[in-house]
Order: sequence, then C-alpha cells, then structure tokens
Amino acid sequence: MGKLLWEPSAERKRNANITKFVDLVNKRYQEKFHSYEELYDWSIDHIPDFWACMWDFAEIKASKDYEIVVDDVSKMPGAKWFIGAKLNFAENLLRYRGNRTAFIFRGETQESVRMSYAELYDAVARLATSLREIGVSPGDRVAAYMPNMIETAVAMLAATSIGATWASCATDIGPEAALDRFGQIEPKVLFTANGYFYKGKTFNSLSNVAKIARGIPSIEKVIVTSYTEETPDISYIPDSVHFDDFLSKERGLEIEFEQLPFDHPVHIMFSSGTTGKPKCLVQAAGGILINHLRELILHTDLKCEDTIMYMTTCSWMMWNWLLSSLALGATVVLYDGSPLYPDSGAMWKLIQDERITIFGTSASYINFLKKYGIEPGRDYDLSSLREISQTGSPLSADGFEYVYREIKEDVHLNSISGGTDINGCFAIGNPISPVYAGELQGPGLGMIVKAYDEKGNSIVDEQGELVCEAAAPSMPLYFWNDPNGEKYREAYFNVYPNVWRHGDYIMVHGDTGGITFFGRSDSVLKPFGVRIGTAEIYNQMEKLEEVADSLAIGQSWQEDQRIILFIKLAQGYHLTENLKTKIKKALRQNASPRHVPAKIIQVQDIPYTLNMKKVESAVTNLIHGRAVLNRDALINPESLDCYQNLKELES
Repeated sequence: MGKLLWEPSAERKRNANITKFVDLVNKRYQEKFHSYEELYDWSIDHIPDFWACMWDFAEIKASKDYEIVVDDVSKMPGAKWFIGAKLNFAENLLRYRGNRTAFIFRGETQESVRMSYAELYDAVARLATSLREIGVSPGDRVAAYMPNMIETAVAMLAATSIGATWASCATDIGPEAALDRFGQIEPKVLFTANGYFYKGKTFNSLSNVAKIARGIPSIEKVIVTSYTEETPDISYIPDSVHFDDFLSKERGLEIEFEQLPFDHPVHIMFSSGTTGKPKCLVQAAGGILINHLRELILHTDLKCEDTIMYMTTCSWMMWNWLLSSLALGATVVLYDGSPLYPDSGAMWKLIQDERITIFGTSASYINFLKKYGIEPGRDYDLSSLREISQTGSPLSADGFEYVYREIKEDVHLNSISGGTDINGCFAIGNPISPVYAGELQGPGLGMIVKAYDEKGNSIVDEQGELVCEAAAPSMPLYFWNDPNGEKYREAYFNVYPNVWRHGDYIMVHGDTGGITFFGRSDSVLKPFGVRIGTAEIYNQMEKLEEVADSLAIGQSWQEDQRIILFIKLAQGYHLTENLKTKIKKALRQNASPRHVPAKIIQVQDIPYTLNMKKVESAVTNLIHGRAVLNRDALINPESLDCYQNLKELES
C-alpha cells in the first residue's frame, strides 16, 4: 500500500457534490451506498442507469428529451447515446447571465481582464450574429489559432451555439503543424491573434497566419484579435478583419441556440501525428458535455462559488474541459504564457491574488518546483486553495509527497489521466476517498477500466495495458476522412477486440483500488506533459539533405520524459555540432520548441516493420530495458543491435 497522504474530513465528505449524487442513486434505486467504491461498482454494473442519473443531476438543458440512454454499451466503436435528445452545447455553458465573474484573463503582462456572465452572453450573442451573417451554419468547421484568452472562449461558444464544429491550436505551434491539422477539416472561418507573449518576449504570429490562410482554400474569413499591439496591419492576410470590427454592434441580442441531436459534432480534436498527419477525432456535443460535467461535478467537486484554473493552451483538451466549468457558474481563470514568468512564484501569486480554489497543472511543473526547492506554501497565502488537479504525465510518489509537504497539507491532490481521444479521463480522483502517494484514486464512474496483460487477461498488482471494456459517451464519433472506420478501429481496437486499448502502462492496486501510471506504451512523446507526434519531427528531418532517416522516442528521465532523436546520415555527412544545431533550429522554428530533442544520436539503421512503418516502440522498450516482442515483424531486425547499451543515454 502506498503512503497515505490525505483523508477528507467528515464535513468535506458531507458537502461534496458526489455525496448528493449518492443520495439520488440511493433514493431512485433503493440502495444504501456510502463509499466511492460502492458507487463505482454500481456505475459499471448499471451503465445506462448511471448516465441517466448524471443527466438529471447535471440538469442537462435539452429541448427534446432522450428516448433511450444507450443502444449497446458493448459496441465499440459505434454505441449510440441518448437517442432522440436535442440540445445545444453552448446553451448548457451559458445558462447563467448574472453579474458573477465568468472569466478572469491574466497573461504575462500581469494585467487582469474580467468578464461577467452577463457580458459573456452579450459577447457571444454579438459574435454568433456576425458568424451567421457570413453564412456559418450547423456542421461548418470553425478553427482557432489563438492564445488562451477570453476571445478564444467567446469564439468557441459563438460557433457551437450555431452548431458549427470547433477546432483549435495554440499560436506557439508552427504554421506547417497548423496546416497539417486545419487543412484536413477545411474550416470556413479562422480565428487568430496578432501574436503572443512567452517568457517576457513578444512573438508576432501574423506571418504564420498568412501562410495558414493561403494554404487552406476553404477559409472565407480570418478574424484577428489584437493582443500584443493595437490594431496591427493585417492587409496582407487574405479575407481578414479585426475582431472588434467583425463583432456586431447590436446590444441586448438573444442567442438562437441551434437544437441538434446528442451526437452532433461539437469538437474536432487532433491526435499527435505519430504515423503521419494528425488524426482528426470528431466528438459529440452531448457526449463531451455530459462527460465533462461528470468529471467536474462528481470528481472535481466544482461548485458555482469556485474559481478554477488549469495551466493549458487551446491545443490541449484541458482547455475544452476547463471551459465546461461555465455550465456550473464557476469563475474560470485563463492564463496565457509561461507558468515560470517572471519567476517560479507566478502561479502561486495568481492563486493568492485571485483566490483560486481549484488549480490544475502538470507533473513536469510540480517536478520543477520540487527539483529547485520551491516552497509555495511558505511564500504565498494559499488559504483559498482546496484542490490541485494534476495531469499530462505520471507524477511520482515523491512528487505527491512534495505537494503535501511544501504546497499545502490539507488539499485534495486530484491526479487525473485520460486523453484527447475521449476529451476526459479514464482514471481520476474523488473528494470522499483518501489519497495515496503515487496513485490516482481510481477509475472514473461509469468507466470499466482495467489493466490487461499481453493475452488480454485482467491483472492486478502488476503492470499492464490500460483498457476500457465498455463504451462511454465521449468516445469519438468517428475520425475525419475515415469513411469505413478503419483508422478508428486501428487506433484503439487492433490489440484487444472490442476493447479500447489506450496506450498507457498502468498498475491497478488491489489493496487501495488506486492506479499508478508508468508512461506511454505507444510512440506518442510527452516531454513536460505535452503530447508530441513523432511524424512532426520526421517531417522536418526529411527536408534536411544531411539526414537519410530518423527515429524519435521518449526516454524516461528525472521523473519526466525527454526526446531522443536517432538519425541515419546521408552518405558523405558526419554528425557535427553544426549539424546538431541546424537540426534543433529547424525543429524549433518549423514545429515548436517542445519538439527539440535532448539528445541527437547517430545510428547505422532505422528499424521498420514489414509494411514499412518505423518501429518506435521497439527502440523505446530497448532503451528502458524491456524486451522487444515484435522482432519478427521487422524487415531489418538486426538494426535493433545499435540501440542497445548506449552510453549517451546515461547522462
């Protein structure tokens, strides 16, 4: 059993949203549940009943009620949820219209911008009117290449109020990476900003915007927010207009919320591009809504009086997740920039100043603070803070203990893990159970989560693959441009038939019911908790005449992950320091700073499968001392020999 770090008080349990939910279930089904474990077991044994209770408890706004909760929970992919219902995603997030603060925006300039729920409704109404006037209608795609700011959120709400499908990327990714994403889905409108701030520096993004606009013929309008300077010159960007000029001048407008089926597409999220261009995951409005509310209400214990913040960009699903907090009337803090600017206390000062109650961050950030001996609990007033949510990559037991030792003794450390794929969590915390070092508190309600061995047997107290044995509402509807569903099935169901395999190594603890994560079992890179696809690195390497071939993997290093880039050089070239610098510069400028490898190592050959796919997983296993089980699937198995016992990886 891991070290017990925290137990909720009787008062905390009594006031928790999940306790009220248990009361609802007990009354409706004549049960006598008291613990999370009892509720969880019921939720997976009675999946339709659980989600029906969640619909009622979350008070989902729908113009037409559902007829059937789900047709077949064993059908993956393809289960149909809340059949017959009609609703609007944005309407559920905009149910409040009073003077309570909806958003607090804070960037590196340290200036706060506040917007009330009434002001938010008015801004969304005006923008939705303007979008309708240029012909945006249900099913159209609206994209954003934006910082994490209020205008981005307003644009998402306006687009989805019409029934358009939203997709977003942060402005810190290069134009080619943005084109690889947006180019596939053919958006009608692009929202963007003239630049952004990071670590005290100002970056102009308009040249990137121009490339994106010229590279996607479907874009009819580019709407530019002024952020780093007043009214920048946008004349060279095709079909562009300033945000303030585009916004309708009418006030007091009512939003015409399009009433659409539960499975109408609301978001397109992007995979990491491991084996080519990023896959485009299409997600249902109702599925995302009810799943986010399950996690926010029951697992996060979010209430209308809370102020919630997550360190995120709008490239990451945590941005989408965070904005669903509006449905509860909470105050959402949007932060854009480096969490370490102007110093390591920036986030804790923000928590202190804005009285943040729920703070979301990454394992990498916590590990940084721990490594440098930062003591936020000593230096700042964190009396408002009652929960720290952590995700992105696994947090070690030492990291858990650091939180309770140096940040706050009485805080719920809600370590969560899921994915862009489901826009939510498979494993997550809850406010009525204890926290043990190095363990997520358990699987999420309604999610049949287990660890499997290679033969598909459920295992406990040993490492295995994270799987989910039943459908959930937020699983993707389909992948864009995947008419037969082949990409979808291959992504999650090609190892264990009709069982979702997520690509994480986990251990389910038999004594506590908690779950420990050990990192990715696939080839997605996650340095500093940020998902990066290897294909985005390969795309840049292919442009360098010196590089014949390359392979990128993630090496577990100092409680995080670092990128190792192996390169096979073209004939006549040598791996010099100048070439290393050239490689890093190409990745930094054309992809992002996060794509730059920690080590560049020359090898004689790159392993490939028989159908000519690079085999990152085999090399990843080798450098971590794990067995390579698929040598027979390689066209050149001898290539693996040069990856063993590499001295360069020891420092």
